[in-house]
Amino acid sequence: MISPIQNDSPADETVALYKGRPIVRLKPKAEARAIRHGFPWVYADELVTDRRTQSLALGAIAVLEDADRRALGLVTVNTNSKIIARMLDRDPEAEITLDWFVARIARAHALRVRLYDAPYYRLVHAEADALPGVVIDRFGDTAVIQPNAQWAEAHLDLLTQALVQVTGVTSVVKNGTGRSRTLEGMVEETTVLLGAVDGPIAVPMNGAVYMADVLGGQKTGLFFDQRPNHAFVRQLAKDARVLDVFSHVGGFALAAFAGGAAHAVAVDASVPALALAAQGAAASGYGAQFETRQGDAFAVLEDLGANPGQFDILICDPPAFAPNKPALEAGLRAYERLARLAAPLVAPGGYLVLCSCSHAADLAAFRNACGRGIGRGGRRGQLLHTGFAGPDHPMLPQLAESGYLKALFFRLDG
Repeated sequence: MISPIQNDSPADETVALYKGRPIVRLKPKAEARAIRHGFPWVYADELVTDRRTQSLALGAIAVLEDADRRALGLVTVNTNSKIIARMLDRDPEAEITLDWFVARIARAHALRVRLYDAPYYRLVHAEADALPGVVIDRFGDTAVIQPNAQWAEAHLDLLTQALVQVTGVTSVVKNGTGRSRTLEGMVEETTVLLGAVDGPIAVPMNGAVYMADVLGGQKTGLFFDQRPNHAFVRQLAKDARVLDVFSHVGGFALAAFAGGAAHAVAVDASVPALALAAQGAAASGYGAQFETRQGDAFAVLEDLGANPGQFDILICDPPAFAPNKPALEAGLRAYERLARLAAPLVAPGGYLVLCSCSHAADLAAFRNACGRGIGRGGRRGQLLHTGFAGPDHPMLPQLAESGYLKALFFRLDG
C-alpha cells in the first residue's frame, strides 16, 4: 500500500483546517486588534483585494486572517461595499447551516420574550444579535425580514426556515428597500415569502393601538425603537395639547392620548402614514381628539409660529439628517433649525422632545445643536431626560452605529 504524500506546509494545513474555504487577509497596517476585541466590520481599504478576493461572489463566505495568517473568524465578503467583510462567526470552521441560524434566532428570541409580554418587537437587530445586516421585526404572527447585506439575501431561505421554527410565525415578509441595500449593491423589492398579509396590522403598544403597513410603509411598517420614549411622553401628557412632528403612524401622539392628552395634531409629509395614524387614533378611542396635517415639517412649524405657546408638548422625530460623516455638518444645522422653530410653539412650563436617529451625530453634538436652536428660538429650560432605543434594539459595544437613537426631553421656561 502506498502511503499518501505528506506535506506539512502552512498553506496545506490552512486549507485542511478551513475545509477548503477561501481566505481573505488583512493588510499589514490594518487594526486586527479591534476585530479580535469584537469589532464586526472590515473596511475596503483594510483588506488585501487581490484577484482571488475580487473574484469572490458577492456575499461569499470566507475565512479572515490577519497579516500574519492567523485566523480571526468566518466572514462574509462583498467587494462592492465599503464594508467589505462582516464577521459571521469567531470560529473559522463554523458551518452556516439551518441549525446555525436557529441558534442565533433562538438566542435573540429568548431575550425578547423575557422583555415583552406580547409578540410585538424587534426580534433581530443586525450585528448586535450576531446576524450582520439582518433586521427582523415581529408583528404577532407576522414577521418582516430586512436582508440588508448580500450574504443574508443569499441565505434567505434558511433564515426564513429558522425564523418560523423558532417563533412559529405564519407569515413572513421580505422588505428589501432602503439605503443599506443600495450600498450593498442590491435591488429593492418587497414580497411575501410565506403566508398572507391582508392589510395593516394592529399593534398594541404603550396603551394605544398602532397600525403597521408591513408591505408599503416606511422601513418594516413601525418604529419599535421609540417605544420607551413614547412611554415617557405618556407620563407627561395629562390634559396636554400635543404636536407630533414627523409623526409617521402617530408614534408619540397616540402614546400621549394613552396618558390623558386632551388633543393632538400629527404632522407628516406622507398621506398614507397620516391615514394609518388616524386609523390608530380611532382604534384607540381618540379619533375625535386627533387631527392630521400633511406637509413639510419645517414649513408647518414656520406657519404655526404665528401663534406661539399653543402646545404643552411638542415632539420632533425626523429621519436621519446626518446618515454619514460627510452629512454631519449639514445635519447638525438642520437639527438646530428644527429646535429653533419648535421652541417658541411650546407653552411656558411645557415640554419639547427632540429626536435623532443619525448615528454620525453623537449625543454631545446633537445635544449642543438642540441647545443652540432652543436658545435661538428665544427659550431657556432644563434637560429633563435623555432617552435611547428600547432593549429590543441592543447595542454592540464595539460598534457605535448600533446605538443610533437619541431623544432629548426639555422642559422650557416662559
